[in-house]
Amino acid sequence: MYTYYDSGIKNQKLTIREKINNLSFSYIFLICLVAFIGTGMLYSAANGEWRPWALNHLIRFFVSFGLMLFIALVDVRYFLRYAYVFFFITFVLLIIVDVAGYTGMGAQRWIDLKFIKVQPSELMKIALILALAKYFHNSSLQSIESLQGIMMPIAMTILPVILILLQPDLGTSIMILVSAGVIFFIVGVQLWKFAIVFLGVLASLPIAWKFLHEYQQERVLTFLNPERDPLGAGYHIIQSKIALGSGGIFGKGFLQGTQSHLNFLPEKHTDFIFTMLSEEFGMIGAVTVIILNIIILAYGYSFAFKTTGYFGKLVIIGLNTNYFVYVAMNTAMVLDLIPVVGIPLPLISYGGTVMLSVMASFGIIMSVYINRHVNIGKD
Repeated sequence: MYTYYDSGIKNQKLTIREKINNLSFSYIFLICLVAFIGTGMLYSAANGEWRPWALNHLIRFFVSFGLMLFIALVDVRYFLRYAYVFFFITFVLLIIVDVAGYTGMGAQRWIDLKFIKVQPSELMKIALILALAKYFHNSSLQSIESLQGIMMPIAMTILPVILILLQPDLGTSIMILVSAGVIFFIVGVQLWKFAIVFLGVLASLPIAWKFLHEYQQERVLTFLNPERDPLGAGYHIIQSKIALGSGGIFGKGFLQGTQSHLNFLPEKHTDFIFTMLSEEFGMIGAVTVIILNIIILAYGYSFAFKTTGYFGKLVIIGLNTNYFVYVAMNTAMVLDLIPVVGIPLPLISYGGTVMLSVMASFGIIMSVYINRHVNIGKD
């Protein structure tokens, strides 16, 4: 059922040494570099103090780094075998969150385990991609081109999104839909079906508007005209643009950002950390971080092209796209190109579950890359 290509070995697992030798150490270095930049910015956000953010961020990164390496050394066939199980467990956790989850900042998104607060919606970003990859890996092109053949993956996508919207968490819902949409496109779902969905979304916008929470409506209206409430709903984005502009080309210097250190810039350690980085290191610093993330993404997509297994290709493309959406939505949000949706900048913003899920994603990507020559049969 399983055979290895190019190695001359059939039905045999790679040794730990072979797996370690197949790791992409340049890819790992880039991940570490971005995380250390995040540590520096959180140190600055606390006015030159390691607590409360920088030290915790560093500890979380090292713990997540160990998890990433452990996952990278796992046989990729286990991800295929238990994809539906992981999806089901995560789906149940989402139901628990909606029924008896921990509420913070006006949203019910976490399960409080006392020593850590887990956000199941972050885990669902991985679980759904694995489940969709397994479904399409086991499907024929004929079934994918039929409406009946895509009803199950559509349901697998929509049901978690509905639960996440109830928390409410519009940003994560959009991220999941985009990542799933890319997988649907890659496997060959016809464009006319995407067009129908797009027209359906447009037609439902007036109805959807009524179901948005008041603060979500305010975010959209503020995006269209931030000056309508400069001291209220528009305050975040106005201060963000002031900080971005004041950084200039080379920035004001490390620990010298006035907007952030005089507390004009809100959420400087989470959603708007890219703004603080731009103020202190200017356009040069901002572009450097974007380029580093582009290189990380390029590595990921190159891994997909080098992978022979269909399941592995879909997993890498889905997880890599999820990381792209993270970076794109956060930077677009602070630049006032899209409404504020509460998406952090991965590896740089402060946040435990996001760090855990992103590093786990990198681990899965590297696991697929290490086993890139394995031909996985139907499961």
